[in-house]
Amino acid sequence: METLRAMRKFLIPEIVYGNDAHRLVGHYAERFGLRSVLVVSDPGVAAVGWTGRVVEVLAGAGVTPIPFTAVTPNPKDHEVMSGVTRYREAGCDGIVAVGGGSPMDCAKGIGIVCSNKGKILDYAGVDQVPLPMPPLICIATTAGSAADISQFAIITDTSDQRKSAIVSKSVVPDVALVDPVLTMTMPVELTACTGMDALVHAIEAYVSNASSPFTDIHALHAVRLIARNLSDAINDPLSAVARDAMMFASTQAGMAFSNASLGAVHAMAHSLGGMLDSPHGACNAQLLDSVIAYNFPAAPQRYREIAQAMGMELDGVDDGTACAFLVAGIARLREQIGITETLSGQGVTRDHLPLLAAKAMEDACMVTNPRRPTQQDIEGIYAQAL
Repeated sequence: METLRAMRKFLIPEIVYGNDAHRLVGHYAERFGLRSVLVVSDPGVAAVGWTGRVVEVLAGAGVTPIPFTAVTPNPKDHEVMSGVTRYREAGCDGIVAVGGGSPMDCAKGIGIVCSNKGKILDYAGVDQVPLPMPPLICIATTAGSAADISQFAIITDTSDQRKSAIVSKSVVPDVALVDPVLTMTMPVELTACTGMDALVHAIEAYVSNASSPFTDIHALHAVRLIARNLSDAINDPLSAVARDAMMFASTQAGMAFSNASLGAVHAMAHSLGGMLDSPHGACNAQLLDSVIAYNFPAAPQRYREIAQAMGMELDGVDDGTACAFLVAGIARLREQIGITETLSGQGVTRDHLPLLAAKAMEDACMVTNPRRPTQQDIEGIYAQAL
């Protein structure tokens, strides 16, 4: 007899998807009644022209844009607070984020503090943001983070050298203008790292102990799209078909992980990225196959379905062999797209592992990992990735 589906919540912002969606930013700013908006971006996005184009559209709609581009990769707590000061001094009443995960997470942090006071790290954890942010419109220029549609903001705690996850429905943007054209300016390395981030989002959401039929359909389709299109997006960066597929996959993976949460890969990547200040997608890629090998016994059917979505033939194959096929396939994809550096190549040693593992165990993403690890287990997974 079939069982009834468990109660689940599914939350996403208003999404406009398609070429030139970013041009609607003025319309939405007007609809929110905004007069002056903080435009949060970074120097790289500004250099390729997307920040300036959004500023022009806003100005043309009669909205005063206040640029704030002092955002680095892995946005820092002090960068958020600098943005808060800029927002308040300029008398802003809304925020537009233009860029990848870093500007969007920084914009979320600015919005949180502008509404709730205090310091951004006061709100780390799950459901710790009592008041909604000012209106936030996100325009992604990368296909990976899905920060434009998620309930997550990841901010680096510079004093403790760790990434802190802020997870709350108050962090969901009001509007996501998802425009695949903006991803065509991404360099190869960024395309690879953000693509792997999206793949990890999809995989971890699918095996999460908080997954649901709402998240499963998006997660598994995202895996299929990424497996078929990531290499093409790298080899032919001006391919509209490949870029659209990757942006759509990133959006679907975002819908999945925002509502099912993540797992050990992200918990460990946050700890690692906080120490190294290295690209988040690369950290994920370096850890994914080792985490899959550890988690597989806890969710064998789910991982088999992921492998099949990636194009692997598993008929008649036992679970141990299926796990080996999937791990090898992930490693092969990582090598194909040029993410070959190991943790030891970045300066991580065995002496670092206890502290890295301790911080990972405290990360909110670890709660929904399908297998409950010990700190020693996590140290072992890091060791495999050395």
